Parts: sequence; C-alpha cells; structure tokens
Amino acid sequence: MIKRHPLKGGNKIKLGIFSANADGGLAITTVGERWKARWDDNQTAAQIADRAGLEFMLPIARWKGFGGETNSREWSFETFTWAAAIAAVTERIAVFMTIHVPVMHPLYAAKALATVDHISKGRAGLNIVCGWNPEEFAMFGVELDKDRYVQAGEWLEIMERCYTSTDPFDYDGIFYQLKGVVSRPPSIQVPRPVTMNAAFGDAGRNFAAQHCEYLFTTFTEIDEGARHVSEMQARAQEHQRQIGLYTVGHVVCRETQAEAEDYYDRYALHQADHAAVDAHIAGKREYSASHDKDAYDRYRQRFAGGAGSYPLVGTPEKIAEEIIRIHRQGYAGIALSFVNYTYELPFFCDRVLPLLRDAGLRS
Repeated sequence: MIKRHPLKGGNKIKLGIFSANADGGLAITTVGERWKARWDDNQTAAQIADRAGLEFMLPIARWKGFGGETNSREWSFETFTWAAAIAAVTERIAVFMTIHVPVMHPLYAAKALATVDHISKGRAGLNIVCGWNPEEFAMFGVELDKDRYVQAGEWLEIMERCYTSTDPFDYDGIFYQLKGVVSRPPSIQVPRPVTMNAAFGDAGRNFAAQHCEYLFTTFTEIDEGARHVSEMQARAQEHQRQIGLYTVGHVVCRETQAEAEDYYDRYALHQADHAAVDAHIAGKREYSASHDKDAYDRYRQRFAGGAGSYPLVGTPEKIAEEIIRIHRQGYAGIALSFVNYTYELPFFCDRVLPLLRDAGLRS
C-alpha cells in the first residue's frame, strides 16, 4: 500500500496524462499517427508514465463522437473498468476515473471506486463532471438540469456516507431518495479517494471549492492563470478549505522550435478534422462554460490541437520554461496530451523532466 496518494507527494508541479482512453486523445486531427486508443497502447503509455514518475492518469468520459472524418472520441474506454486495468499494470501512478453525475448512480460509483482503490492500493481518484453535451445525455434519457451541481453535492455526500457509515442509512434528498444503503468494502483512502472537478462557471466552481481537493481549469495565456488561482482559493477559504489548481496542456516537443511548430501546424491546422472541430466548438460554446468566451474565435487551432487547452509547443527547454511559468502562477499540476502518447511521451520524459528537476520543481 502506498503511504500517500501521488497527488499529495512532494513534487512542486505534478504531471499526468490526459484522455489516453479516447480515440484521438484531445487532438481532432486526421494525421496517420493519430492516437487510436487501443488497449495495448493505453497500457504501454501508462507504464511509460509510471516508470518516469508522472503522478496521474486522467481519462475523459465520452459516449458520442464529434462527427467529421474521424468521429473523434466516440471510441473510448469506460473509465472505471479502464482504471481498474491500468491500476493492475502500474505501481506508483494515480489512476483517476471520470464520471457524469446525472447518468451514474452514487451507490454503484461508490462500489466501483472502492474496488479500484483496493486494486491500486490507495492510488484511485475521481474526476466529478456534471456534463455539458445534451446529445450524450439524450442517449441515457436524461436532460441537463440547471441544478446539476446541487445533485452533485448530494451524490458525493452519499458516496462518502457509503464509506464512513457503519450501519445501513437512508437518504432523503432532492435528487436521491434511498433506503438501507450499505457498501463494502470502503475505500482505502479515508474518508474517500481524492476528488477533482473541471468547472468554469460559478455553480461548478462553488461545488469544487466546497467539496473537491483539486480544480482543473483553462486559460488562454499563462499570465492570466493567476486570477483563477486567487479566485478559487478565496472560494475555498469561505468553506474553511484549501484547493489545488491544475490545468491542461497539449504537447508537441521536438529538438528544434521550427520542427515543433511545423508539426503543430500540420496536425492542428492543415490536417485537422475541420467538421469535427466545428461540432466540438459549437457544442462547447452553447452548453459549456469551460473556456473564456473569446477563446473559441481566437484559438481555433487549440481546439483541433488539444480541446482548447494551452499549447506547449517547442524544444524541451521551451516547454520546461512554460511549465515553470505555469507553476509560478500558482498551479499545482498539468494534465498533458499528445497526438500519439507512446511515440511522444518517452522523448518528453527523457528531455523535459530533467530540466524540471534542475529547476527544483521535481525530485
């Protein structure tokens, strides 16, 4: 059993792999080497990250693709079973599950999450998402509820009570009315595995400040990142809590700056799946508050390159400098995506991680 969860370790900047469970990862591109998300490749990427000392694997929860030539992300592994398998083939890295609260019952989630926590010997984590895509929710016969973060609060309270109550309990809430609830085994982590939430809107951020250990957020420029940190710290302090902020970046790391920029233009401009990018941006713009409003118009390449996340494009030295700048804005970690994780992750680990160690951010 690990002594503490990897996200609570000593490195000043935590790094992890994002969206490897889904076709394309975060990239919406037609290049031949695009990520196919086959199981063997997921296992290989997880083991590379584990050996390199990265802190976490974070999957994306998707049920429907974005159309276009690639129908990006429709092929995706369900995150609880994926996490259980990743936990079984790794030793140190944290393994997260991502759930949509309205389509998963908290009692089932409590049992599944505890199972992964035992398989991983205390490395499990939960990314709590309330959802934004009405087409996906329609597949389950569920509508997006304006009070879905109220539902998320009840959902998480039930999960915690599943682990901490010694006797069966009833629950009478707005969204859940349950009788004689019991769930064993409890999680190894007490009172529950660590949680994160990705929210940009007011209701979502209030939920994260009140209930979660970590918040994922985006920014259009690094120097704008500090305002998210100070805002969330103030929200958490209202509840006598602390919260760590993480962000997301898509990586193109090459020997020269020109080589990196050329490849970024090739996969995220010239060979982007433009129809799928249009569908993704349209849905996000209408239903999600995950990005600044002007980001959709100013940074189309970023949505093809990495779902609107920040681009870390350049030499190992340039990328290390950018990560250091992000840390100085107050961020505790970054979830990283690549066009092809197994092809590109080894070079990133071999060349960027030593620079971060030299800068005192990682041991």
